[in-house]
Amino acid sequence: MTHMGNSMAGPEISHGSSRRIGSALLAWLMLMAAGCSKPTETTPDPVVTVQAEHPEQGEMVEHITADAVLAPLAQAAISPRISAPVRRFYVQRGSRVRVGQLLATLENRDLEAAALDNQGSYDAAQATYETQTRAQVPEDFKKAQLDLTQAEANLNLSRSVAEGRKRLFAEGAIPGRDLDTANAALVQAQAAYDTAKSHMESMRSVSREAALKSAQGQLLSARGKYLGAQAQVDYSEIRSPIAGIVTDRPLFAGETVVAGATLITVMDTSALLAKVHLAQAVAQRLSVGEAATATIPGLEKPVAARVSLISPALDPGSTTVEVWLRIENRDGALKVGTPVHVVVAGRRVANALKVPSSAIQTAQDGGKSVMAIGADGVAKSRPVVPGISDGEDTQIVSGVTVSDTVITGGGYAMADGTRVKIGAAEGDADDKPAAGKDGAKDDAK
Repeated sequence: MTHMGNSMAGPEISHGSSRRIGSALLAWLMLMAAGCSKPTETTPDPVVTVQAEHPEQGEMVEHITADAVLAPLAQAAISPRISAPVRRFYVQRGSRVRVGQLLATLENRDLEAAALDNQGSYDAAQATYETQTRAQVPEDFKKAQLDLTQAEANLNLSRSVAEGRKRLFAEGAIPGRDLDTANAALVQAQAAYDTAKSHMESMRSVSREAALKSAQGQLLSARGKYLGAQAQVDYSEIRSPIAGIVTDRPLFAGETVVAGATLITVMDTSALLAKVHLAQAVAQRLSVGEAATATIPGLEKPVAARVSLISPALDPGSTTVEVWLRIENRDGALKVGTPVHVVVAGRRVANALKVPSSAIQTAQDGGKSVMAIGADGVAKSRPVVPGISDGEDTQIVSGVTVSDTVITGGGYAMADGTRVKIGAAEGDADDKPAAGKDGAKDDAK
C-alpha cells in the first residue's frame, strides 16, 4: 500500500509543477508584451515666438543705397620727363599749391649749357637769314638786272654797227673783213644777252625763292635745336598742373628720380567724389543735381552730397552705370580713400503700402515673399511684389493688405504651417510685443 501510495503521489506532484511553470510562462509573456508596447501620446506642435505687425500706408521716398570710396575732385601724379637727381624741393606733404607753382627742380647745369650753345647757333642762323634776305639775295637780283641791261645795250650797239657796216660794204666803202668782224661781235652780244636774260629769269622765278627757303630752313633748324634744348631745361623744373594739396612726395633732395616715375602727387580735395555703380534701371531714375547723403566713419551725422555726373555709357565689365556724388570739403575734414555709405533720394510714392524690410524674404529663384500669420496662429508664406525701399521699409505692390499680420522678426527660414505667437524680440528689456502698436498680437490670437 505504501508502495502504491508513493507511486500515485509522484505523478500528482509532476502535474502540479507543470501547471505552475505554465502560469509563470504566461505571466512572463504578458509582461514582455506589456514592456514592448508603448502608450499612444499626442505631442503638441512647437510654438515659435516672432515679432509681427500690420502693413502701413503712407508716403515713401525711395532710398538708393551703395558703398563707395572717396576720391579727389582732381588728381595729378607728376612725373618728370628726364632722369636726374633732385636739386631742391619747394613743398612738403600737406602744402597747398596753385596752378603753375614751382614744386621742385632737378639738376640741369648740363642742360642749361646745351641750351646756351644752341641759342648761340640760333642767333647766328638768324643773323645769316637777315643778311641773305635783306642784303645778299636783293644784291644778286640787282646784279642780274644790271647784267641783263648791259647785255641788252651791247646787243643793240653790235646790231647797229653790223647794219651800218653792211650798208657800207654794199657801197664798197669798207672791206669784207670789217663786215665779218661786226657780224661776229653781234653774235657774241646776242649770246651774252641771252645768258643774262636766262639768269635774270632764273633769279626771278627759282634762285631767289630757293635762296630764301634755304636761309629760312637753316634758321628753323637752329631754332628747333634751341627750343629742344630749352625744353630739356624746362623739364627740370617741376610745376603743378592743378591747384590743390600735396598728398605724396616719396623722395628727398639729392635722390635721383627716373623719367616717368611719380615725384609729387597733388590732389584737389576742395570737394570729394563718391563714385558708385548702379544698375541701369536704377540709374535711369536719377538726374544730375539729385540730393543725397553720405555716412562717413567718425562723423555722427551724414553729410550732404549731390549727384554731379551720370555716365552716358555702361561699364563694359559690370554692365552698370557709374554715378558720381559730389561732397563739398572746403575745410578739409574729409579724407581721400575713406569708405562711405551713400543714400540717394529716388522716386516718391504718395500712398504706399509698406512693411519693414526685414519682413521680405528672398527665395533661391529670386522670388520675394513674406510670412503672414493666420487667425489660427499658423504662419504661411505669401508671395509679394515689392516696390521701392527707403532703407527701413519696403513698398508692397501686391500680395498683402493692411489687414494682414506680417512677421517682421524671428521668421527666418521658417517653414509653412509653423505655429507662432507674437512676443517681444530677444533682448528687449521691456518685453513688449513687437506688434503692440497695431494690435497684431490680438488679431493673431
